[in-house]
Amino acid sequence: MSRIGKKPVTIPQGVTVKVERGSLHVSAGKAEIRTPLPDGISAKIEGSEVVLTRDQDTQSKRALHGLARALLANGVLGVTTGFTRELDIVGIGYRAAVAGNKLSLSLGFSHPVEYAIPEGIEIRVDKLTHLVVKGVDRQQVGQVAANIRGFRPPEPYKGKGVKYTEEVIRRKAGKVGKTASA
Repeated sequence: MSRIGKKPVTIPQGVTVKVERGSLHVSAGKAEIRTPLPDGISAKIEGSEVVLTRDQDTQSKRALHGLARALLANGVLGVTTGFTRELDIVGIGYRAAVAGNKLSLSLGFSHPVEYAIPEGIEIRVDKLTHLVVKGVDRQQVGQVAANIRGFRPPEPYKGKGVKYTEEVIRRKAGKVGKTASA
């Protein structure tokens, strides 16, 4: 069996999991997420655990078994604590501001970059150059952070741009000046 897929997912207090046709519905309070179940993978709730099983033992079904279990575990974790991704803006005059459901980024272009914040995502700006992206869906949080980083990825010479907080930028040496010979 799949090592990840055979582990049951424990359901914490206050979280409800419903098995629907082709998907699992995970909710807690106001937060809710729907995770798809691939064909051939079935879910069963046993007490305070959800057990996923597969109907065949082919390589593709084993892979989907582990994927479905990981998506369900991420859904449970998302509705209980949520996911965050932090970004730093590096550069003179580079800054960010949130107004309503729009993120406005000043990244050295001749115009500010406007980004419409998707539903289910919360973006907080700390110190004008530090962004915190929060949400219930792990994939959506990561995608929004990647989209924001994509507006001005960090460059290797001065390190200017939008980078993840934990990201280390490998710096390159610039041009070396002409040395006087003999």
